[in-house]
Amino acid sequence: MERYMIHLKNNGYGPSHSSDLVHRARDLCSDIDASVRVARVATNFLEFDVSVDPINLDTVIKKLIPLGELDNIRHVFEEKIEKEEGLKDGIYYFNNERFWESHESLEGVWKQCYGREKELVQGIILLAVAFAHGQKDETGVGVGMLSRSLEKLGDSPAVYGSIDVERIRNKIKEMQKANTLAIFAI
Repeated sequence: MERYMIHLKNNGYGPSHSSDLVHRARDLCSDIDASVRVARVATNFLEFDVSVDPINLDTVIKKLIPLGELDNIRHVFEEKIEKEEGLKDGIYYFNNERFWESHESLEGVWKQCYGREKELVQGIILLAVAFAHGQKDETGVGVGMLSRSLEKLGDSPAVYGSIDVERIRNKIKEMQKANTLAIFAI
């Protein structure tokens, strides 16, 4: 079996529907050999983390269509990517609320970093993971991760590539004070 992120258009769901959506997806796919791990709810799409034999991928997609029209599919596999490309991808995914994929891309960057830079990238990864938890209606877990993210960002430079790190630090502090997650672009 191979792993895929299947994105369907969001027709009015919120993170509180995540658990119901994963159970509905599992029911819809119960007659084929597929594993629906999790459902994350973003503003414009539903993200299903699915393992399935590639020959059954189209069948899974057809079965999930009652939940929303297909937006895109991403085959998930370990890939070696240049640091700059991984950073660009990580930012793109983050800014499009594809936080799990942002985390994966930035992890590829993190593996190529050393010292303080490695800590800074890990801080951004932890923020993406916090938002991914929010998409599963686990806001408390996500808010709890903010302190770890802020700790890793520490007193790193105010800018990393095109990322305004100081703005991220300020946004994290605002979210901590409000005890909630508020999605923003980096």
